[in-house]
Amino acid sequence: MPQGFLQIFLFFAVMVALVPVLGGYMARVFSGEAVLLTRVVGPLERLVYRLLRVDPAKDDQGWKAYAGSLILFSAAGWLLLYLILRTQTIHPWNPGDFHSGTWDLSFSTASSFVTNTNWQYYGGETTLSSFSQMSGLAVQNFLSAAVGIAVAVALIRGLVARKTGGGLGSFWVDITRATLYVLLPIAFLGALVLVSQGVLQTLGAGNDLFAVGPVGSQEAIKLLGTNGGGFFNVNSAMPFENPTGFTDMFELGLILLIPMSLPYTFGKMVGNRRQGWAIFAAMATMLIVSVTVVYVAEQHGTPAQHMAGVSTRAFDGSTGGNMEGSEQRFGIAGTSLFTAVTTATSTGAVNSALESLSGIGGLVPMANLSASETIFGGVGTGLYSMLMFALLAVFIGGLMVGRTPELLGKKIEAREIKLVVLATLVTPLAALVSTALAVGTKYGEPSVYAEGPQGFSESIYAYLSQANNNGSAFAGYTGYYQPEAGNLGAHGITFADLLGGITMLGARFLPILFVLAIAGSLARKRVAPAGLGTMRTDTPTFVFLLIGVVVLIGALTFFPALLLGPVVQGLTTRLF
Repeated sequence: MPQGFLQIFLFFAVMVALVPVLGGYMARVFSGEAVLLTRVVGPLERLVYRLLRVDPAKDDQGWKAYAGSLILFSAAGWLLLYLILRTQTIHPWNPGDFHSGTWDLSFSTASSFVTNTNWQYYGGETTLSSFSQMSGLAVQNFLSAAVGIAVAVALIRGLVARKTGGGLGSFWVDITRATLYVLLPIAFLGALVLVSQGVLQTLGAGNDLFAVGPVGSQEAIKLLGTNGGGFFNVNSAMPFENPTGFTDMFELGLILLIPMSLPYTFGKMVGNRRQGWAIFAAMATMLIVSVTVVYVAEQHGTPAQHMAGVSTRAFDGSTGGNMEGSEQRFGIAGTSLFTAVTTATSTGAVNSALESLSGIGGLVPMANLSASETIFGGVGTGLYSMLMFALLAVFIGGLMVGRTPELLGKKIEAREIKLVVLATLVTPLAALVSTALAVGTKYGEPSVYAEGPQGFSESIYAYLSQANNNGSAFAGYTGYYQPEAGNLGAHGITFADLLGGITMLGARFLPILFVLAIAGSLARKRVAPAGLGTMRTDTPTFVFLLIGVVVLIGALTFFPALLLGPVVQGLTTRLF
């Protein structure tokens, strides 16, 4: 246990040290300042603007125009990816002669990658050609991540005192800079590191034992962009994707690098670094609690192990604890850290089987998803989601002290609060309604694999994951063959594909529209000078208030569902 906690502490220490470096860099990039890469990337950036007919010095879109550009861009990306998946039989670099699959699977996959979810109802190495992996999935890994960053930057601009009549900047400029200055260079360096450590990177053909392909390049951006969809079906538990203990920590670092740095970017762009650190502190506190709980739970083992007389103590050659479905080379600490980080962000990559976690250990990823991407969350998504809860917190705090709620001098009034409530309710509503349809209707019944609390856990987790654009799963939830009832499993798969695709699209883009509407409303407001009655939002008191609001809303929304699933399973001695 002490060695595991030391490993976790050192990892977070390194990540915190990188926050001001990347956070300050991104603040300069999105403020239009020259950076080290400007001489290299600048010509390509200007070429993109000429092709798009964009003038970064003059274009300043209102929230409706910004949202319209975002939806148009994402819709075009969805259609292109769907066409790539449906025409796979004519692709080059298809040594496995993979077919194009079914229309419903293509719908689910296109929706998944365009929304930064990367939920996969297929095994990548046995389904997709290298061309599909590179031109379809990897491209969307970049672009969907850039969309999230752009929305966060637009919201930051709405909170800054501006003299542009409510403009949020240009979506086309923001997504270009996010891709060229942030995602591409870091992903390129990350891919070089991974390939140097043994991660595959080839266009050659595999053999009957295993598939090969351009794994390293996709692995870097899948993690950096908090996408999560793996080249291989077992994701980052596969040695060809994650070969060593060093690559395991490095991949975790890629996942957290941008989400941890964006609060600093926020603080620097609004001219209040303490405010950025306050948001960071709230996120970091919840993540540390998550890691600690899952680590202690997995080290303790399961009730079934204890009833069977299995020792869960650590000894030479073994970490002890619950190692079912986990990699011995990563141990309990590495597995627990990966589990908490990948579900606190919207990544969804895994280095172990989540369904093999103990009941309480399995509660942690569900609880993280129930926080609606506020614990760092996805790139961009985490920041704007937490800022929605910050607006709720200042509103509640203002009611408590009898003052008009303000954030950074912008008064929060009825219009903003209504939009905030809508933005924060869409994700949990999508998850709960979809789960109810899956477990409570005859159409969804074939898609539920296991029985009892495990089956319910798989179902609620699936739609929590998809609604939160996460992509991880408790496994089992894909539909299955029932010989006594005919092949109802095929209907279960189609049901899950369609409902999951709709859930991912709705839970991704509806909150974005509400967030941009809030940004547009705030951008038109004047900044009120701070007075004696102004509630400070950059203090430890506000951090605790913010955490309380997140936990309270998540608990009120999902506590009954969590009780029916992992909590019940954690209290039973039966091995599901």
